[in-house]
Amino acid sequence: MKKSTQRRPTMTDIAKTTGVSQSTVSLVLNGAVGAKFSEGTRKKVLKAAQELGYQLPTRTTAPLAPGERNLIVYIADEISTSPHPVVNADGARDAAWNNGCLLAVYSTHGNADIEERVLHDALSNPSVLGVIYATVYTRKVTVPAALLKVPTVLLNCYSAEAALSSVVPSEVTGGFTATEHLIAAGHRRIGFINGETWQDAAKDRLKGYRQALATADLPFDENLVRDGDWSSGVGYEHTLSLMREPNPPTAIFCANDLTAIGAIEAIKQLGLRVPDDVSVMGYDDQEIARHTHPPLTTVVLPNYELGRWAVETLLQEEQNRDAGAPFKRRTIKLDGPLIERGSVTAARSQDTRGPETGSAPDSRSGIAGDTLINILNE
Repeated sequence: MKKSTQRRPTMTDIAKTTGVSQSTVSLVLNGAVGAKFSEGTRKKVLKAAQELGYQLPTRTTAPLAPGERNLIVYIADEISTSPHPVVNADGARDAAWNNGCLLAVYSTHGNADIEERVLHDALSNPSVLGVIYATVYTRKVTVPAALLKVPTVLLNCYSAEAALSSVVPSEVTGGFTATEHLIAAGHRRIGFINGETWQDAAKDRLKGYRQALATADLPFDENLVRDGDWSSGVGYEHTLSLMREPNPPTAIFCANDLTAIGAIEAIKQLGLRVPDDVSVMGYDDQEIARHTHPPLTTVVLPNYELGRWAVETLLQEEQNRDAGAPFKRRTIKLDGPLIERGSVTAARSQDTRGPETGSAPDSRSGIAGDTLINILNE
């Protein structure tokens, strides 16, 4: 069969037509409850989607056949405060639709009363197949008792007590991959600007940084580490501080892309060049990473894949239950690839002192390929 060469309209097309952000378009098309946008914006987005021919899921009003369940409830503590949870929901929605299900998205804003009401409605709805319970920050959660009464998968969170599978990013691997790439480029003094250290993401990215140094027989120097808050302003200030060290770094790994943007600006302010004088590595692969000068080399936070895997895990576990197969709780950790752009280059010869790693760059560098998956059966 000959495939059509006409490009299908995307959410980006709708965003350009309406003048709103892609995140807002996604929230409207997902039917997110509790998201912060006006009724006028919602109507404008839906009208543009129809005029452009964007294919919206069609919700059936026909009565369900006995025992039919095709609705997945997606509960998130936050959606509109960050670009990450919006993309999580996109992946979950697409996976649900591809498997003949619909996704109902609820944003509770961390309000226990809203969460309780949503769970009550979900449990009383005969069409509900299961629940995806998501958090904006990767963290340990106390699972609401009601979730133990319905098939549930945790997204971007985990619980040691409840027998529920979880899908989370492999942050240690991401920190290792970023640092290893800098080491492979010949850098021996690598600064690290972290996020808020109480968060799992910051703890694990630092752990990956330290593991990569140890693997290359490079010493960990606490003078090259700064605790930040994920912002560009703190990235700017900490970079100035790092470059004032008696023996400053030749590369800086920033725990997210916004911090890296601040780092690049600070380096330019000092009259230095990125990456000729100092290489900069980011993390997350936010949209802005493509538009910095130079474009930012970064590690992908696989938000879309996280959402997709959460739904597919839920559906697989439900199939296993229907077949009478034994249930095993799983922790699925997704690795994101490193995207090589223009902010990292080989270290100058004077920085090649110290142990040689002998390792080549990760073969995935520069390729937004398939997300790597580690599944732990518990």
